[in-house]
Amino acid sequence: MAGSLLPVAEARRLIVDDLAPVPAETITLADALGRVLRADATAQVFHPPADVSAMDGYAVRCDDIPQVPRTLRVVGESAAGHPWRKTLGAGEAVRIFTGAYVPAGADTIVIQENASAGDGSVTINEKPQHGRHIRTKGKDFKNGDVLLKAPRRLNARDIGLLAAMNIPRVSVARRPVVGVLSTGDEIVLPGEPIGDGQIVSANGPGLCAFVASHGGEALNLGVVKDDPKALLRIAEQVRHIDLLVTSGGVSVGDHDVVKGALSSAGFKATFHKIAMRPGKPLLYGRLHDLPILGLPGNPVSAMVCAILFLGPALARLQGLPGAAPTTISARLGTALGANDSRTDHLRAALSHDGGVPVATPFPLQDSNMLANFARADVLIVREPFAPTADAGASVSVIPLN
Repeated sequence: MAGSLLPVAEARRLIVDDLAPVPAETITLADALGRVLRADATAQVFHPPADVSAMDGYAVRCDDIPQVPRTLRVVGESAAGHPWRKTLGAGEAVRIFTGAYVPAGADTIVIQENASAGDGSVTINEKPQHGRHIRTKGKDFKNGDVLLKAPRRLNARDIGLLAAMNIPRVSVARRPVVGVLSTGDEIVLPGEPIGDGQIVSANGPGLCAFVASHGGEALNLGVVKDDPKALLRIAEQVRHIDLLVTSGGVSVGDHDVVKGALSSAGFKATFHKIAMRPGKPLLYGRLHDLPILGLPGNPVSAMVCAILFLGPALARLQGLPGAAPTTISARLGTALGANDSRTDHLRAALSHDGGVPVATPFPLQDSNMLANFARADVLIVREPFAPTADAGASVSVIPLN
């Protein structure tokens, strides 16, 4: 720990441990992309549902072809969706197409390239192998197989699998409702008149987009001035939501009123201030039953804190573990000096050198530079008191894209 400041990992743990998953709901498969599965998914069918052909050709019996060439009588045809329902007898063959049911009695498929079609007959020109080109019933999965374990965020491949499992509806976490509130006398919304000393709010729209992209339902609460009573009125109005996220007003200046206003109404802070850069003045606690995450006002600080803390919080609310953001290894594109007592998160571009990722930090790292942040591909993570690092040294990075 750096002085009285809380390490990043400990702060994240405290947030995640304090939150409980929201209730589940049942939705249609068409609406399930990106949602978190809350009950194991069990196959309701066999896949494939019967022995099916993997190729176009002829369904035959190996015993009928002790040597080649061998001519058999063609007695029918089996196509996908139109099976031949009789039993194949001695000396018989059935014309078959990919995906079609293999007739009873047949034990192999001779591909059409190895056969010569005649008038009501077919000559087999290559000796077949037992079971060749047959996808057996349940080869992929069987009725009753548990194929997707909860919790799991469903991707497009999962949706396709669930459909094949004959599951039209799934149990998923309800989307956590997250209120997003920007604070400050200087803040106006995009498109509003900008007065003297004012600035357009980036945090509200950016954080709402972040919440939505991580499976939550964002409730944009707009902007509240540096007025403790107004802040408390809004907090009381949204007591029913799953998480309140504020931006700005959490530092120690005379106009940073969030913690004081909330504390006057019974807010219990779990922590305030983190050993990190950017984003030191991070606040988390509860106003009665309402968890509140107070982010810094600088837009890059707010978004970096969202990546490190709000993302795991949203994951936890949906029933996932709430783990730290994924990191990968990269080489430094330029030398870096020694770090101080706080974990640093440097905005950087990512390139590749012979397939090896190379992270090059931007020269300017001001926490108000949103254009730089939007151009960044990764955050370079430097631990407290990290020594100087030469270009080419290995570093951990958090991918942003």
